[in-house]
Amino acid sequence: MSYTLAIGDRGYSSWSLRGWLLFDAFGIPVTCRTARLYTDELAYLLREFVPARTAPAVRLDDGTVIVESLAIAEELASRHPDAGLWPQDPRARATARSLAAEMHAGFAALRSHCPMNLRLAYVDCAPPPAVLADLARLEVIWANARAVSGNAGPWLCGAYSAADAFFAPVATRIAGYNLPVGSGAMAYVAAHLAHPSFRKWRAMGLVDGADQPFYDRPYARGPWPGPVPLAARAVAEGPSVNALCPYSGKPVAQFMELGGRVWGFCNAFCRDKTVADPEAWPEFMALTSH
Repeated sequence: MSYTLAIGDRGYSSWSLRGWLLFDAFGIPVTCRTARLYTDELAYLLREFVPARTAPAVRLDDGTVIVESLAIAEELASRHPDAGLWPQDPRARATARSLAAEMHAGFAALRSHCPMNLRLAYVDCAPPPAVLADLARLEVIWANARAVSGNAGPWLCGAYSAADAFFAPVATRIAGYNLPVGSGAMAYVAAHLAHPSFRKWRAMGLVDGADQPFYDRPYARGPWPGPVPLAARAVAEGPSVNALCPYSGKPVAQFMELGGRVWGFCNAFCRDKTVADPEAWPEFMALTSH
């Protein structure tokens, strides 16, 4: 059973982030095909994913195409019942599905005023009343989910579920635009920013193509509020500690420095995503422990 996932720019495409998390956060292998938003690239890529009109879209190994994140979540849950996309408890599962459906259809003011941008963070964005109303609604449904599931952990309905994957881009908006929410909601946001799969996605998003000016906003900027990456930098040449790329197993050709040692990778993207956040990549961090 194999899957191919069409996605847009990792730094900006919130729906692509949701689609990818439905695979990576639940240990389901997937091959990604990427295209740049607001160009002909996406339309050209989606010719391979008929009848999809936008990302994310999933092509199954028999050629069937799934469009829309809710459909992707449900199909993966049916094909991988042990992956844990939805909670096992019936009340928690019903609540999680309700949450994902409301996120899929709502919060238009928040989405419009604060488009997802994983490359920047702002000190303040002067949220209008409609955005504040969306934030208040989020706090209500998040608190209700915890009450229904009796969950004291970081996630809404017990263990991390598809509902949490759906709210990951919202968490980045609250964090990146410094939006006003209570301490409980902010703790939930912090859990998203530290989630291993999200850290991988953001590291790739920081180096995945050029900036998209559409997503820039004229607000004072501040530091990204998530975990602070280790200080690494690209360097022009080796020799490196390792002879093979930690991801592909191919001979190294690109290099970075971390902690006074040089490490090698098979291509610039492997290097750059690691420079962006070394601790996001277990395969790389395993090398550094030797």
